[in-house]
Amino acid sequence: MQPRKPQQIARELALLSLSQLPVNPKKLEKLSDEQLVSKLVLGAVRTLTTEVQDTLDNAAAELQRSNDRLLSSETRASDLNTARTMLKEAINYTQTAINQLGTSVDFPELIQLANQDKEVRNYAKAIVISVNENRSVIDQMISGALVDWQVTRLAQIDRDILQIAVAEMNFMGVPASIAINEAVELAKRYSGEDGHRFINGVLRRVTEQKQPA
Repeated sequence: MQPRKPQQIARELALLSLSQLPVNPKKLEKLSDEQLVSKLVLGAVRTLTTEVQDTLDNAAAELQRSNDRLLSSETRASDLNTARTMLKEAINYTQTAINQLGTSVDFPELIQLANQDKEVRNYAKAIVISVNENRSVIDQMISGALVDWQVTRLAQIDRDILQIAVAEMNFMGVPASIAINEAVELAKRYSGEDGHRFINGVLRRVTEQKQPA
């Protein structure tokens, strides 16, 4: 496996800490390097813990629903099919949680590089500030690319991935192809089973919005 580039590490650190950091960019700009690293790492731990817990709760709920349907049914085909669907959903949720837990293995690398590599630290900070400074415009662009959906209804991790990619493409000078590819890779690590396809589709439509009619 090739070592990841500083910007990839920074992007992941920004993703995991984004929802936990101050929304006001000026507060971030005033932090010392040590304070920034502390907030980034703590935010990342809190986000991953919340994501894993929510996913496991969803899995448990689907398992319970499937069990209730089987116990209350008279083995009708429709009930059995519904129970199978619920069971499949529970398995998917569990697999996602396992994947999320697996990413925690990389935490020592994230922490070490955030402490030692100024490029990682600065780029993570730049991403968070860019998202927060331009959030309304970014969300508007994402909303325009969603089909029968709203930004506020997106899973937090998917929303954050999209916001980071749109910020990089539109406010940080990152080529669209790179921003999209990196967002898809993040979705494979942290989103649900089909999250990376969803992220890819939305971001492709965002780039099409920018094209002249």
